[in-house]
Amino acid sequence: MLEQRKYIIQIIIVAVGVIYLLKLLWLQTIDQTYKDSAMQNSIQRITVYPYRGVIFDRKGEMLVANSPVFDIMVIPKDVKIPDTVTFSNTFGLTVEEVRLRLREARRYSKVKPSVFMPTLSTQDWARVQDKIVDYPGFYVQARSVRDYPFKCMANALGYIGEVSKERIELLGKDNYKSGDYIGISGIEEIYEKQLRGKRGVRYVMVDVKGAEKGEFKNGEYDTLSVAGENMTSTVDVKLQAYGEQIMQGKIGSIVAIEPATGEILCLISAPTYDPNLLVGKQFSKNYNLLSKNYYKPLYNRALQAMYPPGSTFKIIQSLIGLQDHLIDSSRSLPCNKGLINCHNHPPAIGMRGAIQHSCNPYFYVLYNTMLQRGLSPNAYVDAAKGFDIWYDYVKSFNLGTKLGVDLPNEKSGRVPTHAFYDKVYGDNRWAFKTIFSLGIGQGEILVVPLQMANVAATLANRGYYHIPHIIKKIGDKNMVDAKYLKKNYTKIDPANFTTVTNGMFDVVDFGTAYRSHIEGIPYCGKTGTAQNPHGEDHSVFMAFAPRYNPKIAIAVYVENAGFGDKWAAPIASLMIEKYLSDTITRKDIEQKMQAKNFIKYNEALASVLLKREGLDSNYANVKLVLRKYFKEKMSKTRKH
Repeated sequence: MLEQRKYIIQIIIVAVGVIYLLKLLWLQTIDQTYKDSAMQNSIQRITVYPYRGVIFDRKGEMLVANSPVFDIMVIPKDVKIPDTVTFSNTFGLTVEEVRLRLREARRYSKVKPSVFMPTLSTQDWARVQDKIVDYPGFYVQARSVRDYPFKCMANALGYIGEVSKERIELLGKDNYKSGDYIGISGIEEIYEKQLRGKRGVRYVMVDVKGAEKGEFKNGEYDTLSVAGENMTSTVDVKLQAYGEQIMQGKIGSIVAIEPATGEILCLISAPTYDPNLLVGKQFSKNYNLLSKNYYKPLYNRALQAMYPPGSTFKIIQSLIGLQDHLIDSSRSLPCNKGLINCHNHPPAIGMRGAIQHSCNPYFYVLYNTMLQRGLSPNAYVDAAKGFDIWYDYVKSFNLGTKLGVDLPNEKSGRVPTHAFYDKVYGDNRWAFKTIFSLGIGQGEILVVPLQMANVAATLANRGYYHIPHIIKKIGDKNMVDAKYLKKNYTKIDPANFTTVTNGMFDVVDFGTAYRSHIEGIPYCGKTGTAQNPHGEDHSVFMAFAPRYNPKIAIAVYVENAGFGDKWAAPIASLMIEKYLSDTITRKDIEQKMQAKNFIKYNEALASVLLKREGLDSNYANVKLVLRKYFKEKMSKTRKH
């Protein structure tokens, strides 16, 4: 019995010894907690943030640069603040803010550093740098933020911000950590991997106050940061800035593309904002103001706003009619307003004249011919069969589908399907007269401005397009992605584009857009007026220039501006002239376009309506009264 007890005691002693040895091994070789704590007493691990890649325009102008800023970091376990009030005054914080930030830091980690005050400017840092050594547990870490020399192209460039906890979990802690910045929208988001670079690490010895005393082991354990890759955009910043200047006070978009390559020359969303607003410590305040703005400056209308194409769609209808031999291009049709309303215009001679004068009855009859082809004795079945043929042609222009531009949040627009109308009206319960408005680009069809610019590029190329893209080079290498080099063909034979483009030339030379003629620059265009159920109709225009060997294709939408020839066409003509000749000869038109301010008109109108209704001038009320006013106005107009 005694012998057994002896063995049991020996086993217990050995077991306890093994446990202690394993625990010691764990603490010394595996668990980093005590090692980190000890290291923080004398050695500080400082993250060296890389410079993000710089972005240039197509001619080498710098669109996005980097500016130095400083983060004040905190290690909670080392913090010693003798007088909180003095500390708060020194760093320009309230006592409550100091306590809140320290609580958040402790919640993150007591021994690991986290950001206490982010993105101090060089001036702010100079003000406190001599005082930070008086407060153990605090030190400075340098980084950079974005700087925008031209103060334009905000929606396309995007912005960067501190990575959220959710994104860190999603992307992995090896890639991002608290305090890191990440691209949130635009080019910054899509090309985050190439732009962000790679962090480095620097180990320094510090004294009890946290002041640096030199490198640890002569930098043996340091790693260098790697800067992000520079990029060359396809955008011409002078054209971009000029377009944004013209669109001040307006709501809408301008998109221009180089037809031969699909390179985006400008991507304008109005109203816009100075991208420098979303930089540094004012980011949250400015973002909040921009996000609550009634006119949505953060909303990229060039890629996301969906509108009816209006009469610009008549160009595609003409091409389908020619391709399927549904109408002879020389055949003229009377402008019968009993079929559908039309503006007063001279007689339209053939298809070319119908395009020139944008004759609604002509395209009403043409679309009827497309749908009711006599493929079935049943009128409803016949219309459905004709509709499917029409749909395939329209889809070949990449309408109703995302183009695949290298920017986030692109919308697809909408081309209604056979199934859509079956669901709305029932199987074999709809025909041409149910959906005739599609023939003139109204009804259920919707496009985004980028798509209309791409249609203009397709017309310029006589039947094919390249996927639009906004980055031309990454580092020293040209973009070689096969999808941007590929020619995407429509189902229309090149020969059928001659009549249509001749008609578009006549539109500008002596048709609906004759006021936008440019002496010495022959070009082709088409006006449109897109109906809007929430207010005044939208002014639309698409074009390519010059007429032969085109260098630019463009689409312009100006919301609530009425006829296409009045605002969208003159704006497009100014953009064309600026790009092709780098000058403006028609100063009167330029001054008129720049002076017009639809937003001020809306604001003045809203002020009167709010006063009448007895409402405060907040975002929700402004939106409410304007929509109510325009809805009532449009209802009265259409009844009349």
